[in-house]
Order: sequence, then structure tokens, then C-alpha cells
Amino acid sequence: MKNKRQEAILEIISQQSVETQEELLALLRARGILATQSTVSRDIKQLHLIKEPWNGKSYRYTTSKKNTEYDAAGRLQKIMSECCLRCDYAQNLIILKTMPGLGAAAGSAIDAMERPDKLGCVSGDDTVLVIMRDEAGALELCREIHLMCR
Repeated sequence: MKNKRQEAILEIISQQSVETQEELLALLRARGILATQSTVSRDIKQLHLIKEPWNGKSYRYTTSKKNTEYDAAGRLQKIMSECCLRCDYAQNLIILKTMPGLGAAAGSAIDAMERPDKLGCVSGDDTVLVIMRDEAGALELCREIHLMCR
């Protein structure tokens, strides 16, 4: 849902000028996407949107030239390739071992992933416990993490 909403936001601001969060909320609703003002505010921060001058008298939302490629998948890929030592699963549980001090970063990146089969995770200094709905989901995510760790 979050990815779909954020994709819609990017599409909307690329097609028309949007000056306020309220206007963005209305445009999302017109597409059948319900959200609150606080959710849209978080999306704006996560997408690194900025307001730029427009028409010499107002401002509109646009993407930041700096961080346009920053997303949860990219963040997870970077963190896993830098800090992951090993990953294994048993039934619906995944244990991810990281370098000391990087467990929280890895856990935060995994939490940001939109996966309906992921229930949540708990992070320590160098370990992350990921709880999946079932063993198949644990196997699939563990495989993805293995590929990112290379």
C-alpha cells in the first residue's frame, strides 16, 4: 500500500503542480487512495520531496535532485552488502547476523520492506530476528537476503 501510494504521489507531482499537502490528499483520493495528512507528510519526507518556486508567485512539490534513488529496497541492499555476515531460518523465523553495532540498521531496513508475509522484527547489536507468517515466506526472504549479502 505504501509503495503504491508513494508511486502515485510521484506520478501526480510529475504531471501537475501541487502546492499543498491537502491538495495532494485530494488528488490521491480521486485515484482511490485513502491517506491521512500525517501519512502524506511522512511520504513527502521519505521521498525527499521539496518545494520549488513556480510561476513566480507560488511553490509546488518536486523531487529532490540529490536523493531521487533512495528507497527501502536500495537501503536494504546497501546495508546487507555492507554488514551482513550470515542469514538462516527455521520454520517461520529468520536470524540475521551482522557486524557489531549494525543490527539496528539492518532491522530498520527490513522493517521498511513492504511484505505482507512479514510480521515484524526485533534487532539487537549484531542480530536481527525476523518473524514471517510461514516457512515459505522465511525461505524466500532468507534467499533474498543471501543475494544482497554478496
